[in-house]
Amino acid sequence: MHNFEYHRAGSLADAASALKKAGEDGKLMAGGQTLIPTLKLRLAQPSAVIDLSGIKELASIKAGAGEVTIGAGATHAAVAASKDVQGKIKALADLAAHIGDRQVRHRGTIGGSLANNDPAADYPAAVLALGATIVTNQRKIAADEFFKGLFETALKPGEIITAVSFPAPEKAAYMKFANPASRFALVGVFVAKTKGGVRVAVTGAGESGVFRSAALEKALSGNFSAKAIEGVAMPAKGLNSDIHASAEYRAHLIGVMAKRAVAAAG
Repeated sequence: MHNFEYHRAGSLADAASALKKAGEDGKLMAGGQTLIPTLKLRLAQPSAVIDLSGIKELASIKAGAGEVTIGAGATHAAVAASKDVQGKIKALADLAAHIGDRQVRHRGTIGGSLANNDPAADYPAAVLALGATIVTNQRKIAADEFFKGLFETALKPGEIITAVSFPAPEKAAYMKFANPASRFALVGVFVAKTKGGVRVAVTGAGESGVFRSAALEKALSGNFSAKAIEGVAMPAKGLNSDIHASAEYRAHLIGVMAKRAVAAAG
């Protein structure tokens, strides 16, 4: 591990100031589930690490009229256990309950997951399918504008995610085919029937990360049932092919997970 300065932020303003002082080489850390292993392997060499875990305001979860706002510092375990999340968006609570293992769920945070934007992470599918809004210390970013590619987001230097606002859907469910070792999604599909229409997001499969499936959305818009997507063929082009699964197998899994998600949504 390379040497770096460590700063435990006491407030959002403190974190922003420390990050600005550190410059481009500074790194934010929430739960540290990605950053710490990266540091141990000497794959990252930040000049400073700014720890956000002590900022209580970032861990709040609040339910409003037709929405749930989750602080960026809320752990996966907190999201899964939240009565507000379970009541408004049960599919989101279920998703959080199956991220990684117990240790990861009690340390990892929703803000850290989204900022890292791992192509096999679960939260990006929920954010994109539900049409959530990512709130930072500088602005609000719509889900469709946030994810830019592998480990790439619309976040600018110095920008810190503070919360994510999820509109409550009419129906929703998430199903994934998990890697048995990491519990990351080989393929995960989040289906949501919202006031604005049907949205379907796929994680773990795309070469460029999470994406929406226009074909599945079109099929489900007319008939929200598993039967409606039986004839929808998912192309393998543009999908990942690695030691875990070929692009063709992932294409097949998208259809299978989509059907299971729709059935679970009711």
